[in-house]
Amino acid sequence: MLARGAASVTLGTSEGALLTLEPKPGAALEPPTAAGLFHIAFLMPSRRDLARWLVHVARNQTPLTGFADHSVSEAVYLNDPEGNGLEVYADRPAENWRWDNGRVVMGTHRLDVDDILSLTNTAITDYAKAPDGLRIGHIHLRVGDVDAGDRFYKDLLGLAPTSRRDTASFLSSGGYHHHLALNTWNSAGAGRRDETSTGLAWFSLMTQKPELMAAQAERLASAKLAAAPIAGGFESLDPWGTRVRLLQG
Repeated sequence: MLARGAASVTLGTSEGALLTLEPKPGAALEPPTAAGLFHIAFLMPSRRDLARWLVHVARNQTPLTGFADHSVSEAVYLNDPEGNGLEVYADRPAENWRWDNGRVVMGTHRLDVDDILSLTNTAITDYAKAPDGLRIGHIHLRVGDVDAGDRFYKDLLGLAPTSRRDTASFLSSGGYHHHLALNTWNSAGAGRRDETSTGLAWFSLMTQKPELMAAQAERLASAKLAAAPIAGGFESLDPWGTRVRLLQG
């Protein structure tokens, strides 16, 4: 925990904040068929760190919802107490990712958990805190329409497509397999989000290039979408009311 205030708790590592929890007393749980957060994905610095974390959650009897080998990464899934999806994963070396006509090859295969656990001593847990280097690797959103999501996140915000299916889109910057994913697996046709319910309040995308932020703001203005100034950048709403902060950092 990095900070605790009257209206929020900020979690992260010594390198900075990753997650802010904001209470909303009496709020209804956001249904899984609504647009919003599918999962937030925490990227471990190494495969061994993923192994140490797996021992930690096993020792604490934390319920897990799934495991997957995605070819580019190895992932473990769980939900928080309000049903927000979480992924904890480790990337395979980028030089081993396979690309086909500009699209990264990702799959969903059985995860070899025993092979991961072989990297640590399963008889003890030494995971006292999140390791330095832990970061948010990607955000995965539920949307009502993948094409509309692409128009906002690809055409207006400038993220590059890395993989595409009828019901899902994967986008990134700088050749990563994906920094953002969109799907309609449970939310096809979803309308605007109910701001009074639980779920994702906002997420941020950061760039070190001011000219990219200026281009984003110009494209949003051309589309007649608001880009409200905030400290360090501006924020806008996607077609379903999910708040996106564009920050320079």
